[in-house]
Parts: sequence; C-alpha cells; structure tokens
Amino acid sequence: MDFDGSAIEEAKASALGGMIAFERPGRAVFSPRDAATLARTGYGSNPVGFRAVRMLSEAAASVPLSVIENGQAMADHPVGRILASPNPGQDGQSLLEAVFGHLAISGNAFLEAVAPPAGGWPAELHVLRPDRMAVVPGVDGWPEGYEYRVGGRKHRFANDGAVRPVLHLRAFHPTDDHYGMGPMAAGMAAVDVHNAAGRWAKALLDNAARPSGAIVFGAKDGRQMSEEQFRRLQSELEANHQGVGNAGRPMLLEGGLDWKPMSHSPKDMDFLETKHAAAREIALAIGVPPMLLGLPGDNTYANYQEANRAFYRLTVLPVVMKVASALSAWLSDHASAVGGARITLQPELDRVPALTTEREALWRRVGEADFLSVAEKRRLLGLPAIPQDLGNG
Repeated sequence: MDFDGSAIEEAKASALGGMIAFERPGRAVFSPRDAATLARTGYGSNPVGFRAVRMLSEAAASVPLSVIENGQAMADHPVGRILASPNPGQDGQSLLEAVFGHLAISGNAFLEAVAPPAGGWPAELHVLRPDRMAVVPGVDGWPEGYEYRVGGRKHRFANDGAVRPVLHLRAFHPTDDHYGMGPMAAGMAAVDVHNAAGRWAKALLDNAARPSGAIVFGAKDGRQMSEEQFRRLQSELEANHQGVGNAGRPMLLEGGLDWKPMSHSPKDMDFLETKHAAAREIALAIGVPPMLLGLPGDNTYANYQEANRAFYRLTVLPVVMKVASALSAWLSDHASAVGGARITLQPELDRVPALTTEREALWRRVGEADFLSVAEKRRLLGLPAIPQDLGNG
C-alpha cells in the first residue's frame, strides 16, 4: 500500500469524524535511457529483456562471414584470422556477441583496432563499453575523437585521420547526431511495467496480504479519535505499511478501528495479462517473436519454425549486414593506408540452419534456370565469382 503524509493530513477532519481514507495519486515513474540504466534495468534485471537480447546477439554472432577480396572468397585472409581470434582474452564469437548485444541495448557499439607499428591490418580488436565512451565533436559538429573513461582516468582517441582507431556502430536516432537509439530504449516503458509487476508480486507473496483502503473508527458512543491517537496511527502506518516493500503486510487494528478494503484485486486489475502484455512489448521492441520466448497470447506465426525464420529474416540478418558493411569499410581503410586491397565481409546464408528451407528453394529455382550462365547463377545466390571461366559466360 502506498500513501503519503499529505493525504492523511487532508483526510484528518473526516478521520476524526469516523473514517480515515488513505489514497495516493498515481504518477508513473520511468527509468532513464542512458546506457548504464538500459543495461542494468532492461537487461540485467528483466528476464524477457535478457533472453531477447541474448537470442539476438548469439544468433547474429553465429552467422558465418566470408572475406571477399577482388570478387573472390579468401579462405585464409588476415581479416578472417583477426575476426576468429581478435585479442588474447576473447574469441571471435564472444567479440561479435558483445557488439550485437551493445547495439540491442544502447544502440551504440564501439570497436578499437590495435594496429601494428608499420600499419596494415589490425593486430587486435577490442570492444569498448558504450557507457564509458563519449563522443568529442569538432568545430563542424562531426566527431573528431572519442573519450573513454575508466576508474577516474580518461583516454582520448583521435578519430579524424585516414585510419580510425575506433569504429562507432550506432542505430538510427531521429533526434541525436552522435549517439544511436537501441531497441531496449523503445521498450523501457514495458520493462518498467514488467519489473514493477514482479516487485509487487514478490512483496505480496512475502506479506501474504495487501491492505489498501480505509480505516474506519467505529466507536458507538460518539467519541472521536484524539490528536495523540491520530498521530500514533499515522506514524505506525507510515513506518509499517508504506511503500512496495510493505505491500501486503497484515495490519493489526484495535480500539474500534475497522479496515474497509477499497483497492482492486489482482483479478480486477487483470494482473497477469498486464505482465504478459508488457513482456510481448519488450520482445516486439527488440525484434524477437514472442512465440520464441514462450510468451502466451501470441499467435502471429503458425509454428515455431516459421517464427524462427521470420526472426532471422527481419531482425538478425539486417543487423548482421549493417555490422558487416561497417567492418568492411573500417578494416579496409587500415589496409588501404599501406596500399592493400579493400575487402568485403559477406554473410554465408547457406550455413544458417534457420534459412535452410528458403535457400533450398532458391537453389532449386536458380539451378533449373537454363537461360542463366554459371556466373549469373552465382551472383543470384550471393556467391563470390570464381577465377576460372567455365565457358558459360
């Protein structure tokens, strides 16, 4: 039960006449949208947000990337090696999971490249936490560097040269020139509702009851409550029955006092449906079909396989393509500075299990098209060109 002293003071006159009504005007309080709060509240404290972000980051990081140089797939390329083993403390899968996870939570992801002294392809790649990074705009408004804060110390990255030590990946933000907006930010209102429902249910279970209503002074001889009695009752209620932590705590009444419940019951509030609706909104914001999270009340897809395929097509592959494109341009700049060839990172869709059915149908249609040359078929399938000419154009 929530109430404040002002509500009791306003009700004092009527209270002394026989009734005390406790009521607190409801006002929604939402969590801020900074990177640290999004991570702590939306990911670390919410099971739906945690699972949805994990599903997205793990699925996106598991999509294989092939290195294309001069139109040919390179089985053994420096970029392939650095992506497989980016630094001594991380493997490639873990690094990409962190990148995709930061994008889903805060809408920003930062990668640092440790280049060798002579230049060329980076020797190491490291993920930097968005909550510690600040964009340093130049006189023209464009970022000229980044400032990374750790334990009271600051490190400045100059990012205005031909080779940028830091890659800033950001999601679209309509009102910010320097930072992105992540899916978690759009779903934070639902996260707050879901978390509040969980706290309310926990407090209710701890206290086994939920007093919320009016205390009626039912003396029959016309006596009124004294000032001292009123103050003592007010003090006891504030100390023992105010706030979420005291929700449901049983109340002991004496001296002609009676409790009249006035609040809605969990059934009246349709409590579970409200929580399930909030969970579906969180999943919707991040782009994970609620069916994949086991949430009730979602019949958008006919079966789990169809939902999983839509998840990859509508959520996973777009973010993979975005990151692969940005990585291709950023890493190519390092090689171009010393005269190296530019590369392209391309997802290998044929190695994604969720897309097997679609890819089989596409291969069958393209393979049966006799009017297409081998080179044209490979382009339609998203495959790199082959060096030798097979005589089919």
